[in-house]
Amino acid sequence: MATKFDGVRAEIMKTVTETFEKMGYEVLRTGSQEIVLPILNEDKDEAYLKISFVIPKGDRDGTPYDGYEMKEYYEMKQKEKAEKKKEAERKKAEKIERDKAMREAKKKAKEG
Repeated sequence: MATKFDGVRAEIMKTVTETFEKMGYEVLRTGSQEIVLPILNEDKDEAYLKISFVIPKGDRDGTPYDGYEMKEYYEMKQKEKAEKKKEAERKKAEKIERDKAMREAKKKAKEG
């Protein structure tokens, strides 16, 4: 179904494709809204980077998509994730110290 943004999407896809080609990448058009780049990692293993050009409309309840709101939501989730990781690392360090103290106490008890 054609939308009023099809021309904008096509122009952006063209610009992105040309940019990657200038950088030396092979760009494969795999769909009306999608390109794929064959890539290699440092071990020369091949994979594909898929880039989709989707213009989201929003929720079914009529709420339009808000990219700025999604950015804030993503940043909030990343912050929560980092805080959880930091807390887990702190707890792990405490456990290591407890275990170390317990091993030392057992060692002294055996020697004594």
